[in-house]
Amino acid sequence: MNFSGRFYENLYQNRLDKAQALRKAMLTMVNIDPKEWAAFTLIGEVE
Repeated sequence: MNFSGRFYENLYQNRLDKAQALRKAMLTMVNIDPKEWAAFTLIGEVE
């Protein structure tokens, strides 16, 4: 699964807030080439 797929899975299926979903997606992909996930950031409210 790609980074955005993991993010949205965490957000909607696992019911995490945006910051937690982003962090968990990044941690699951930490051993994959950073160019696939390192540029993603959150701006604004996380809930």
